[in-house]
Amino acid sequence: MTESDGSNSQTARGAVELELDAATTELLRSRLPSVAHDTVRAITVEVPAYADAFGGRMGDTIESAVQLALAGFLKLAGTAHRTDPGTPLAPALGGAYELGRGEARSGRSMDALLSAYRVGARVSWRELSDTAVEAGLPAGTLAKFAELVFAYIDELSAASAAGHADELATTGRVRERYLQRLTLSLLQGESGDRLHTRADRAGWEPPRTLAAAVLPAAHVARALGVLDPRTLRAEEGIPDLAGQDGAEVAVLLVPDASGAARAAVLAKLRGHEACLGPATPWTDVRTSYLRALRARRMELVTPPAEALDTERHLASLVLAADPAALADLRADVLAPLDELRPSTAERLAETLREWLLHQGRREEVARALHVHPQTVRYRMSQVRSAYGERLEDPEVVLALILALGRPAPPSDG
Repeated sequence: MTESDGSNSQTARGAVELELDAATTELLRSRLPSVAHDTVRAITVEVPAYADAFGGRMGDTIESAVQLALAGFLKLAGTAHRTDPGTPLAPALGGAYELGRGEARSGRSMDALLSAYRVGARVSWRELSDTAVEAGLPAGTLAKFAELVFAYIDELSAASAAGHADELATTGRVRERYLQRLTLSLLQGESGDRLHTRADRAGWEPPRTLAAAVLPAAHVARALGVLDPRTLRAEEGIPDLAGQDGAEVAVLLVPDASGAARAAVLAKLRGHEACLGPATPWTDVRTSYLRALRARRMELVTPPAEALDTERHLASLVLAADPAALADLRADVLAPLDELRPSTAERLAETLREWLLHQGRREEVARALHVHPQTVRYRMSQVRSAYGERLEDPEVVLALILALGRPAPPSDG
């Protein structure tokens, strides 16, 4: 949106009906410095946000702007016969628009600016009307003059409001772009110096740690509504997702999700199908992201609706770090069972896994396998027959625990 040129304004249209003679117009113009001075003084007294802002040189600048705005109005009122009645208003409306943008950059609210306009309208009309009466303006013309003065000030305030809104929108869009670039840089693992520069440019105060949450893109808006306002998000251009599920997945970088605070973050992510990586130093959050992404792809078991906490699945994540090496290790340590029928070998490997995990406690192994303890005893006798003294070798036991620590992956057949 841009400022209006004034050609279609209510003030410009209404000025055609106003009859101000040259003498009256000149008298009003001569009082403008006084009107501007009193207007600015009243604003500084009645609107706290401007108590200091309009002091010194800035106050002189604002008085000049008020004079120019009112002079444009008087010029229009005195030259209504012109074919382009909006021309005298264009500079004033443009100035009001830029004033709104400047106020937004200064951090002052639109409420403060509108309050200033209300005070200005009251003071300027009081003094202009006194001058108009002094000039002998007829009652009907005076009423029309009042209507146009307030219409003009309404249009000035509307132009300022538009400028204020446009500046905030522009600033918001620019900052959002900076935040997106920062987020993608974090996920790509850029250098600390570059990340600090991007954070400064985005006006983002880095937390001590960040934790990456990978979740469906459809859940992002609701999750952001309950998480720390500093949470960063990425929904497009996310690294390491090409050719997989990148179109459906988003990443949130959540501040300070460690210690006692982690449980609260996990609770807020309930129902969002999220995988939450570890809390890492904020410049190293790529580590958290890759772990959360790997956990999501592994489809680790977690209670329904719960967010998956990678910290509770570290052993599974370690074992899955090199699938090819794990498959080779499994084939090597289970070689003594190769001579058996595949179904028998699978049952014995399953029994050996539970035996190792439950440290040989037969009753617990039986419960885990849903079989009779005697079945466990029979199967383990077969295992010992196949392995012999190797089951007494700590290195072999370690290899078996690692190879059998997770259920065998599903075969391609």
